[in-house]
Amino acid sequence: MNKAELIDTIAAKSGLDKKQSGAALAAMLESVEEALVGGDRVQLVGFGTWSVNARSARAGRNPSTGESIQIAAKNVIRFKPGASLSKAVN
Repeated sequence: MNKAELIDTIAAKSGLDKKQSGAALAAMLESVEEALVGGDRVQLVGFGTWSVNARSARAGRNPSTGESIQIAAKNVIRFKPGASLSKAVN
């Protein structure tokens, strides 16, 4: 499902028109992004939790040349699915 299909589904299930559904989705995504950038975690009970984890610098290897390289430290986004979502998928 892509973003346009998600907006269509939101519109069909909520009774909102597509423009309102698109605005609601954009506001939700923007709010999640702002919270993660601010260092907070976002938890939707039953659906899942997004959080930011620090990944430290480490040594890696170039698979084509075998040369050792240094991989820089960075923050990564982690999503842990909630129990209801996991149960629905399985």
